[in-house]
Formats: sequence, C-alpha cells, structure tokens
Amino acid sequence: MKTHLSLLTKNVRSVLAASAAFSVIAAAPVYAQEADDEKKAEDYEQIAVVGSRAAPRSIGDSAVPIDIISSEEFKQQGATDMVSMMQTVVPSFNVNDQPINDASTLVRPANLRGMAADHTLVLVNGKRRHRSAVITFLGGGLSDGAQGPDISVIPASALKQVEVLRDGAAAQYGSDAIAGVINFVLNDASEGGTFEARYGSFYEGDGDMIQLSGNIGLPLSDAGFINLSAEYRTADDTSRSVQRDDAAALVAAGNTFVADPAQIWGSPEIKHDIKLFANAGLELSDSSEAYMFGNYAVREVEGGFYFRNPHTRGGVFANDGSLLVGDLTGDMSGNCPTDIAPGANVLTNDRYINEVANNPDCFAFNEILPGGFTPRFGGEVTDMSLVFGTKGELDNDVTYDVSVNLGQNEVDFKISNTINPSLGPDTPFEFSPGRYTQSEQTLDIDFTKPFDVGLYEPLFVATGFQYRHESYESFAGDTASYEIGPLASQGFGIGSNGFPGLAANSQGLVSRHNVAFYIDAEAYITENFMLAGALRYEDFSDFGDTTKGKIAFRWQALENIAFRGAYSTGFKAPTLGQSNVRNVTTAFGTNGELIDRATLPPTDPVSQLKGGEQLTPEESESITFGIVAQFDSGLFITADYYNIELTDRLSTASGIALTDEDIATLISQGINDASSFSEISFFTNDFDTTTEGVDVVANYSMEMLGGDTKFSLAYNWTSTIVDRASDNISDFRIRMLEDNLPAVRYSATANHTNGDWRFLTRLNYFGSIFEDHLDSALPINKVGSEFTVDLEVAYSFTEDFTLTVGAKNALDEYPDENTQYAGIAGSLYPTTAPIGINGGFYYLRGMYTF
Repeated sequence: MKTHLSLLTKNVRSVLAASAAFSVIAAAPVYAQEADDEKKAEDYEQIAVVGSRAAPRSIGDSAVPIDIISSEEFKQQGATDMVSMMQTVVPSFNVNDQPINDASTLVRPANLRGMAADHTLVLVNGKRRHRSAVITFLGGGLSDGAQGPDISVIPASALKQVEVLRDGAAAQYGSDAIAGVINFVLNDASEGGTFEARYGSFYEGDGDMIQLSGNIGLPLSDAGFINLSAEYRTADDTSRSVQRDDAAALVAAGNTFVADPAQIWGSPEIKHDIKLFANAGLELSDSSEAYMFGNYAVREVEGGFYFRNPHTRGGVFANDGSLLVGDLTGDMSGNCPTDIAPGANVLTNDRYINEVANNPDCFAFNEILPGGFTPRFGGEVTDMSLVFGTKGELDNDVTYDVSVNLGQNEVDFKISNTINPSLGPDTPFEFSPGRYTQSEQTLDIDFTKPFDVGLYEPLFVATGFQYRHESYESFAGDTASYEIGPLASQGFGIGSNGFPGLAANSQGLVSRHNVAFYIDAEAYITENFMLAGALRYEDFSDFGDTTKGKIAFRWQALENIAFRGAYSTGFKAPTLGQSNVRNVTTAFGTNGELIDRATLPPTDPVSQLKGGEQLTPEESESITFGIVAQFDSGLFITADYYNIELTDRLSTASGIALTDEDIATLISQGINDASSFSEISFFTNDFDTTTEGVDVVANYSMEMLGGDTKFSLAYNWTSTIVDRASDNISDFRIRMLEDNLPAVRYSATANHTNGDWRFLTRLNYFGSIFEDHLDSALPINKVGSEFTVDLEVAYSFTEDFTLTVGAKNALDEYPDENTQYAGIAGSLYPTTAPIGINGGFYYLRGMYTF
C-alpha cells in the first residue's frame, strides 16, 4: 500500500538502519532468516506503530518500552493457546492454570506488569478489541472480578507480529490502558502460506493435544490482498490429584461408590476450539485504501468442580449434621426421619435402610448418588468481530483513518453431573444455567498532520474522535437450572448445584455509550531530544467524564546510549458486567466450607446494606524511566523502571455472610432462590495499590559452532503494595494481591541455526509466591521458586517442510507438593503455581510453507 508511506518514511531517521543489526528484540528473540529478502522483512518488523500516532519508529527509538514479537517466535515454542504464548515471550506477562475456578476455566485471566487482566488494552490492527462476556469472579485475588478481552481466540497463524507497549496509555487509547497496550498485527501477505500440524502430550500420559492450522495469502485484484487463517484444536483434560481425606474415609468405611479421585484438579478438556480470521486491503488510489478484517471463533471447555460429600453437603445430603430426608407425600404424611446421623457410612445405617431407602414416601439423594457427586462445569464461548474502514492522505499532508468496529463475545455456561436438589428424584443431571453476551460498536475518526515549526523534525499532531456503544445482556438458564422444586421448603437447595441458573426475572439488557476526543503531539526538538504529549477527554453515559494526559521524552545522550521516560494519568471505567451482573457460584467460604456465594449488583439493596455503592472509575498515575543501549557489536540492552499508583481499584468484595433478614429481603425482591445463599459479594472501589517494577532486556548474536546463535535475556521484577483497603477486602485477599505473582521472573534463550538444523534452549525462572488455597478458606501457603527448561530441535528436510520436536518444561518440574492441604480438597500441588501443575509437555510439529 502506498498510503502516506512517503510522508512517514522521511521521518523514520537513520536509526532504522541501526535497528537492522538487532536480530533479537524486546522480550524474546526474532529468529534468523537465511534469505536476504526474508532478513529485510524481519527488519521491517522491528518497527512499531503502537505507542505513537506519528511516524512508526524502531523499538530502540521509542520514548516508551515496546516489545515486538514476530510470528516466528509464536511458532517456536511448546505453548499452543495465545495466553500461554504471550507468557513465554513477554517477561511481565503472567498467567496461571485455573483448574477449578468458575468462569476462569473458560477464559484464563492474564496479568501485565502486575495489574489485573482488564488493565491492559488489547488492539487488533490498531483497533480496540471488544471484551469477553466472561467475568472472572474467582481470579486468584489479583484478577477477581476482571472482565477483559479474550485473546485466546486469536490464532498465531493469523499474525504478522505482536506489539506490546509496556506503559500507561489511557491518554492515547482510552479506558483500560493502565498497564499497557497489546496490538495484534495481522498477516497482510498477498501470496504464499503455511500449513501446520501439531501433536503434544504431558509426560504423565494425559492432556493429549492435536492442533491443525493454516494461513494463505491471496491477491484481491491487482491492488489488494486477502489473508485467511484457520485453526482447530482439541485437548484432553489432566489430573494432578490425590484422594480427599473425607472421600478416603468413606471408602474405608465400605462406600464403594466414591470415585478415586473424588475431585479432579487439572487442565480442563477442550472439546473443540475453532478460530477463523480474515484480513483484507484494497488500494483505492495512490493515496487511499480500504481495509477490512474480522474473526469468528467458538470454543467448548469442560472442567472439574468440587466434590459433594454424601454425608455433609448441606442442602443436598445433610442438614445441621443429620441426613437430609425429603417427604414425597403431598400432605407431608410420610413421617420421614430428620434425625438420622450418617455415621461412617450411611448406606449401612439401619435407620437409613429401613426408614428411607425402603420407604417410598421418603427420599434422600444417597439413594441415587450413594457416593456423592462432582459436577463438571464449563461452557461454550463464541466470539466474532468485523472492522472496516478507509485511510489515506489528502493533498495538504493530512492523513485520515475512518473505521467502524463491531464485536461480540458470548458465553453459554454448561454444568453436568449435578442436580437441582429441590426437584428431588425428578431432577435432571445436566443444565444450561445461563448465557451472557457482551456487544460493542465503535466509530473511530483519526487525523494526523506534520507542521514545520522550526524544530529538527516536523511537529506531528494527531487528533480524533471515538464513539462507542456497548451492551451486556444476560439470558435465563433452562427452567430446571433455577426452578424452585417441591422439596425447597424442606431445606433442599434450589437450582443446579454448583452454578445455579439465572432466573427469568433476573435476565436483562443494560447498555451505555461514551464519546472521546484526543490530541497527540510529537517531535524531535533537537537531533537528540524527542518530546511527546497526549490529552484525552472521555464522557460515559453512566458515570460521567474524565480527562487524562501523558508526556514522554527520549534523549540520545551518547552515540550508543539513550534515556527515555514518561508520566501519565489513566483510568479504567467499570464495565457494564461489573455494575450489573447477577451470578451464583460455589466456593469455599470464610468458614472453610463449600457455600453458594451470590454476586449482586453493587446498587442492590442488600449490597448497599453491606457497604455497596455506585461504582466509579479506577484512576492511575504512572511513571516510566529507562535506558536504551545499542552497540555496533549487535548487543542491545534496555532497562525500564515503572511505578503505577492505582486508586479506587475495582474488585469483588470478599464473601460477606448473610443473615436471615438479608435472605428475606432478597426473597422479597423476587430472588426466590436466596434461601440457598450463604454469602454475597459485589463489585467495589475499595482499595488502592502501588505497583513498581523493572524490565530488563538484553540481546546479542554471534557466530559459533559453524552457525549463528542468538542470545536473549528478559528479566522482570514487580512488587505490589496495598496502600488502602476497606473491611470488604480480607487480609487473605490483600496477601494474594501483593504476593500471588512471582516478584522475579526471567528467561534466557539461545537459538542456534546451522544449515538445515535449528536448536533452541530456554531457561525460565519463576520466583516464589504465596497462595491462599481454596479461596480464602485456609491460611496462605508459600510456593517456592522454580526453574524450568524448554528445548526444541528443528530440521528442514526441504525449503518447504520443517519438522520440529520439542519439550516445554523438559525436565518435568513440579511446584512444591501441597502437603499441608492436599487431603482437604485433593489438590496435590498449589493450583496457582507459576510453572503450572501438569509437569513436562512434549510435542511434535510439522510445517509446510508454500
């Protein structure tokens, strides 16, 4: 495309030539290419658009820290989903397994620079990505209540590169960009393509994964392109569990119906994961073009849940320590016992056998579920988007970009191997407890123009307007998932146990809109000093307006050393889901027992009784300061310090116990299943934090052993302190916010090419963390630091076909065993351990290029 490239090129100074010397950039290496034309293409990928609306600059020439990950880097690792891939290549990007964590099983929350999952703005081709409909009700403390985009729907095969701006950028891009910005740049090739087949499995012999993906570029007439990508993946579940103590006691007492293990901790099963992406462009004239891109993705996931003990699970099997027995007669004439003590094995209890099991008028769930049960929870996530627009250059050197952005994400929850206790023996065992849809429509109008004001370079000024409309809609579950059955009045729980369905009177649609105006300015004041600034005003229909700003600089102090820094203010608006969602989930409560916890809108009367208030935006102040050193030898080093003060942070309150009066109030509101609730939670702005850290990146290339070797070191230190917290944020939550991410994390990579062979070794270090096992039910447990090693060997049989064998966590490292708590819920390892709980993973990959 010719669109204003001539204008931009003259402002990308001689540093672009220097950037060609850097074979490895930012967080991870960009691997060597053999052909000169491929090398030139790689050099072009050193240039980032994100972070500045002026001329694209090399990452070394940027005023703020930017990582650029090439498409090759995503192909040369063992991870297969985008979230895990990003963790491998970006040092301050963290994500952990979510074995049993409610909606987090469907969309895993990820953290950049110690912030929550929705503190990072996600762009695709520079356009804002819509949010997921999934709200992370249980997010390991840090991301509790987060509602960010689902980046796992983006296939690696669709990418040209990924740009990670590690700096506050709300003044440039709007809400959410507190931690930074991730821009996924789509492949725009008009010819050629790839096909890849991959198989992998964990050393334990489970979690088998099959993935097929492909990309093809096609011409769109003589003046355009269309690039298509597709990916299909399935993965079996894993188990890293031991038998629970209570389940083992049941078996020892003669209950042969208890599963072993009764509760499974491991990765969920991915039944299918289909991703489709298209990117197209068409030159309209020498100075204008039209573009369009979009996606469709659908993923079905199913994972484990908590074991329901046939002696103690309240509302199903027990009531105040006695066996819960229902009277099936219409007039309560069954004279059913209410004082049977289960003992070691209720199935051998004479009173149970004679008065319940053999009495047609009385019923206990032990009759149909003698060994208890463990629900299977998951759902189907559907994601789609379409962006279209036009951009170009006018005669007066003004460039323009006008686009319309449509996005939607929907989650349809599923739960099986469970019951609606209030329906008694007539209960189904599978339910659809509800569906949530997040929809967004955005109009962007952007202009840029250079002004010659006597500085070393022209002053670039960018200005624009954005209108965004979004809605969050909740749909009721199937009737059985929330139905109040005939046994509800006798103490049996209401709704699908584990994840009660959303009732018809609680469904609904909420929406809002916002408008934004911004202005950016950037210029080299002198040959060695660049100054940039941004100002943004946004007005939201539901909570008001805000104005944020940013100033940044870059100073080339010496030939090989430059300093850079920025100060910015930022904000994150509360999402519609956070302000309005109603949800019930099963979790370990503050009393250490499984309970049903209802999440209510903060403006609900019961929430307000417990301290709930109208949500307000989170506000941030961010400082970044760093040094860039680039030498003729090819050594490239950056070190950046950041400090983020975040006030009025949004999160879910820790569980708050309900009184009988509270429950009566809920029932009077029409929430008839409230008698099953033990605790409530709601979103609050109840704490402030200060997060600081350092990112260090060092890269070097050299000839050795008859080939070329690229070395890369990426280091991150992050510390978060909770400066203020209300009584709604527990001490356990505070410790998780401060210490559940590794304070230090780094990776050192060596990638050696020699003829048709390529060898990769990556050493990863994850610092220690503290885990609040089972959602605040138990004291915090220290998880020790760990090293892991990734290995990969590739051989190119022809110019078109390469076979790769590799291992992620090749030495099969596991976190410290959960010896203190393993028997309580059956989790052998701390579930939020940074290295995961599954151990080593090996894979075989074949790639054909045409």
